[in-house]
Amino acid sequence: MSYRVLARAYRSATFDEIVGQEAIATTLTNAIGSGRIHHGYLFTGTRGVGKTSTARILAKALNCLESDAPTTTPCCKCDSCVAVAEGEDVDVVEIDAASNTGVDNIRELRSNAAFRPARSRFKVYIIDEVHMLSTQAFNALLKTLEEPPEHVKFIMATTEPHKVPATIQSRCQNFDFKAIGAPAIAEHLARILDTEKIQADEVVVRRVARLANGSMRDALSLLDKLLSYESEKLTAAVAEMIIPPPHDELASKVMACVAGRDAAGALRELDAALQGGRTVERFCDHLIEHVRTLMLLCVCGDDTDLVDIAEQAKPQLVEQASKFDGPTYVYMITLLEELRRNVKFSGTARALADAAMVRLAMSHQFTEIGTLLESLDQGAQASSGTVAAPKKKATRAAVADSPPARSAVEPEVAAPVATANAAASTVAPPKSVSSEQWNRVARDPVVQRFKEAVDGTLFDVRPIEPAAVDESKEHASDEPADGVDPDA
Repeated sequence: MSYRVLARAYRSATFDEIVGQEAIATTLTNAIGSGRIHHGYLFTGTRGVGKTSTARILAKALNCLESDAPTTTPCCKCDSCVAVAEGEDVDVVEIDAASNTGVDNIRELRSNAAFRPARSRFKVYIIDEVHMLSTQAFNALLKTLEEPPEHVKFIMATTEPHKVPATIQSRCQNFDFKAIGAPAIAEHLARILDTEKIQADEVVVRRVARLANGSMRDALSLLDKLLSYESEKLTAAVAEMIIPPPHDELASKVMACVAGRDAAGALRELDAALQGGRTVERFCDHLIEHVRTLMLLCVCGDDTDLVDIAEQAKPQLVEQASKFDGPTYVYMITLLEELRRNVKFSGTARALADAAMVRLAMSHQFTEIGTLLESLDQGAQASSGTVAAPKKKATRAAVADSPPARSAVEPEVAAPVATANAAASTVAPPKSVSSEQWNRVARDPVVQRFKEAVDGTLFDVRPIEPAAVDESKEHASDEPADGVDPDA
């Protein structure tokens, strides 16, 4: 007999065996027990979470020959149950909507639905990937779906519910299958390994469960891959050679390097991810999701229900979330999203990714531009003892971790305002600035254009080297700034 893959050999056969969708299983069993069986069901969710398996279980429950009526516990031994499990039952028709998208296919379905089932109580149509049907096909199905013959039941499954017309959804009971948690997947894998009499380290089982990303079928496929390499005992060394590390572990290592201001380490982790087969776009997706989790923990606290993380991983994530503040996380997500979009159309995706990693490692040097403007105002107030003129609403900017910024404009000799570096670090603080002089400079058209130009832009205003400071002063003394009265 040919080998049967684990995903098929250990497919759920009854409602009690469904993993991670207990609420849906309970709802369906209660409906069957009370006789409130709907004529149409729509199962939605990502791949490998049990949509088709649940559809087959429901079909078996409706048509089990060992029972005189629909039952919540199909026998799984009668001809009907066995044929449904194999997808070969004459009264349970499985249709792949990706291959049967046209209106003619739906017309044939409507014609056959009029005939009563050959041996079962109900004729059940399981339409997989129903969102692939054409608009004309959906329209042809509407009337039959709304008022089908009493012996017909429709069970539709899709991974993209937003593509299913509202007119179809309103005629069905919708069940949203959620991603299966890693602990539930690990527990199911442990039972399978025990049944197969295969030893496996706990760390291997947890790693496979986390790599599955909520999909039981993906987990079983990864386990099959490991067993093809070693069928006696699965160790951590085997897992390291065969399967890549989970994306959350990789993202956590990258953020640890960023928090430690280790650009070289971040580049090494990026290289390891790309060498492991990930694309730059996929790497960005994983890292953005990780940064989002850290941002929510930082802003909402470690008891927030906006993130779904394992309890054993929570302390490490909470500690890592405290390394940055909210605005920095916003900047990181913006940078990574821009990188993700750019690499789609660039022939130098790796260079862009490397530059982004270095930029992230320098994120400790950035803060709000409001902080810079407040520092400028405070410098003027400290010199004149007067209140500074109102300024525009603060926008985002990148500011180095340096001593408090000095005044951006010197009344004696005004420095060019075209660059934030010269304004914040190369101009000496004024000895005395009156309120009238400060207001005059604030109203200057060049200064106002500069404020409008930097709206939403990030600037690096770290102090430059002393040699560059001297050279800048020489230029400032030779050529007065454009748009500012040197006698002000």
